[in-house]
Amino acid sequence: MSRRVVHTRGGAPADVLTVIEEPEPPAPQTGQVLVRTTAFPVHPGDLQAVQAYPGNSGPPVPAGVEATGVVEAIGPDTPVAPGVEPGARVTVFPHPGAWSQWIMAAARVVVAVPAEVPDEVAAQMLVNPITAVMLRREAEAHTSIGYDGVLLQTAAGSSVGRLLTAVCRARTLSIVNVVRSERGAAELRERFPDVPVTATEHAGWADDVRSAADGRPVSVALDPIGGKLAESLLGLLAPGGKLICYGQMAAEPISLPASTLLHKSLTLCGKSVGRWMSDTSAERQASDVAAAKLIAREFQDQFDVAAGYGLGDLAAAVEHAVRPGKVGTVLVHPW
Repeated sequence: MSRRVVHTRGGAPADVLTVIEEPEPPAPQTGQVLVRTTAFPVHPGDLQAVQAYPGNSGPPVPAGVEATGVVEAIGPDTPVAPGVEPGARVTVFPHPGAWSQWIMAAARVVVAVPAEVPDEVAAQMLVNPITAVMLRREAEAHTSIGYDGVLLQTAAGSSVGRLLTAVCRARTLSIVNVVRSERGAAELRERFPDVPVTATEHAGWADDVRSAADGRPVSVALDPIGGKLAESLLGLLAPGGKLICYGQMAAEPISLPASTLLHKSLTLCGKSVGRWMSDTSAERQASDVAAAKLIAREFQDQFDVAAGYGLGDLAAAVEHAVRPGKVGTVLVHPW
C-alpha cells in the first residue's frame, strides 16, 4: 500500500488534512516517470490552497505540488531531462498531489538534482528558487531597478525572501528588507550585514526604509502579505513605482483609494508560482529551472530546514510551517 495526504473540504490545514492508504502505483506509461518520494516541503501556498478550497465535502483532493525522491521507473519511449534515469535523485514540480509516498509524474516536470546538492536542499530546489527568479525578473522590468532604484521586500526572513536577497546581492541590486520583528531583523543582519533591514513592530519602520533608500526612489515593492502592510508600501513607492503581490497572508483586503494610483501613476500586479507553468513559455521554464538549480548550488546556506517530520506527525508539521518566527522550510519524510 501507498500513503498520500489529502483533504475533502476546506479549512484549517491541521484539521482537514489527512493521510489515506491506496494501492501502489502501476508501471509508468509513455510520458510518465515513477518517483519514490523521500521528502516534501510544506509551503505556505500549499496550506493557503487547502484553506481556500471551496467544497464542504467531496472526493479526496491530493495535497502539495513539490517533492524530491528517487526515480523508480520511466515509461517506454519517454523523453526525459538530462540526468533523469532509474536510481537518480530528482525533484518534481509542479505536480498536484506531490505529498505522497509515490509520485506518477509527467516527465516534463521531473528535474535531476545536481550531485553537489544535498537532499534537504533538493527538497526545496524548485518552488522557492523559481519564485525568487520570477520576482526578480518582474522587479527588473522596472527601468530604475539595477540603476538608482531601490527594491523593497517584506517578509524578508522567509525562505523566498532570503533567496531573493542572496540573488540581489549577487546581481548588485539595491534592496531594503522588512520583517515583522526585531528578532527577525537581527537574524537577517547576521546573514546579510550589508543589506538594510527594519521591523514593522517599530512605529517608525517606514522612516527607516526612507533613510535606507538615502534619497533614491523606492521603485518596486515585493509583498506576500497584503492588507494594511501593502497599503503602507504604496505610500513608500516613488512616482511610477510598482507593487508586486505574490501571497495573501493577511486576512483583510488591501484598501486602495484611486487617488493613490492616479497621483503617483503606480502599478499594482500579482504574481503566483502556481501559474508559472501556464503563464511562461517552455523556453522560459527551462531557463528558470536552470536558474533554480544554480541557486541551489550556489546558495545552499540559505536553504534552512526548520524541522523534519514523518507522515504520522503531519498536523505538527503543518502547525510548525505557519509558526511565527520560523526560520526555514518544514520538510516531511513520508517513509
